[in-house]
Amino acid sequence: MEIDINTLRSLGTVVSFAIFVGILCWAWSRRRSADFSEAANLPFEQD
Repeated sequence: MEIDINTLRSLGTVVSFAIFVGILCWAWSRRRSADFSEAANLPFEQD
């Protein structure tokens, strides 16, 4: 079975999109909210 270059490109696009959606879900999850809020306030903390 021969794999066409366009099939590989399509597969690469689908895999990239799936990874993007995974990162998006991780970033917007409620469990990470406290960690991101703490990280957002780091520049304003004094030594």
